Amino acid sequence: MGRKVVRPSLRHNMPLLTSEILPIYLLFLALNTTFASMKHMVFLLALLLVPCVLRAQKSISSERIEVTAFHDLHPNTKAMSVIAPYKVAVDSVMAPIVGRSLVAMSSARPESLLSNWAADVLVECSDYDGGKCADLGIINIGGLRSNMPKGLVRRGDILLISPFQNRLNVLYFKGDALLELMNDIASTGGEGVSREVRMRITADKKLVDVTVSGQPIDPERIYRVATLDYLAEGNDGLVSMKKAQQVKGSDLMTRDCMVNNIQRKGVITSQMEGRITIVENP
Repeated sequence: MGRKVVRPSLRHNMPLLTSEILPIYLLFLALNTTFASMKHMVFLLALLLVPCVLRAQKSISSERIEVTAFHDLHPNTKAMSVIAPYKVAVDSVMAPIVGRSLVAMSSARPESLLSNWAADVLVECSDYDGGKCADLGIINIGGLRSNMPKGLVRRGDILLISPFQNRLNVLYFKGDALLELMNDIASTGGEGVSREVRMRITADKKLVDVTVSGQPIDPERIYRVATLDYLAEGNDGLVSMKKAQQVKGSDLMTRDCMVNNIQRKGVITSQMEGRITIVENP
């Protein structure tokens, strides 16, 4: 059985108001010389607010449409004729092949193939200005809106994964503030973190321990975190993002970082590495 969709239609029955407004307008003209009189103003206001002046009647009707593959095999010709002029332009953006993926990727907490790949891309893209790559990358699970297909990857696939106007930011954190950020990540049940990170959290979303590049976080060291401008504002529960000592912005869209990464490598892959694991009895 296909999914049922309700298609509502709204019909308005709005009477013409000319014959009803005209007497009020004529009365206004007759009284314009004494309009300053308070009683005339109140009288006119009362007339203008009479509910019967506007009589709107609404009715709603609906029909059930079964959404199945039948519509793919028998497209509506009128609908297709409307879409046709735009399809060429859309296809020119969405259809180009940018590379190939060895595995299908989806996003989930606490760790997933797609979030691992996306967080790594942010780190690899963070040297765009000729500097060093960030020490780690963080991307929110909620920002990954679709799946990566196995096989050919088209630009449209990336636009579906990252449809927002998010830009790459590099944030500079002192270690103690970064540790607070890791606690935020634990409280969400896990977000996308790059290969440098290993975290253990409890089933009730508490941080047990965390390392960056195999070492515990040094409270006095400065760490560079590649992320999105949206997260840099402290959104999606990552409020400690706002504790960064410095925010280095860029004009690079995160989806363009993804496209460029695939085009440069030709073939991409991802694997589960235990970047974030849940422990029952720490």
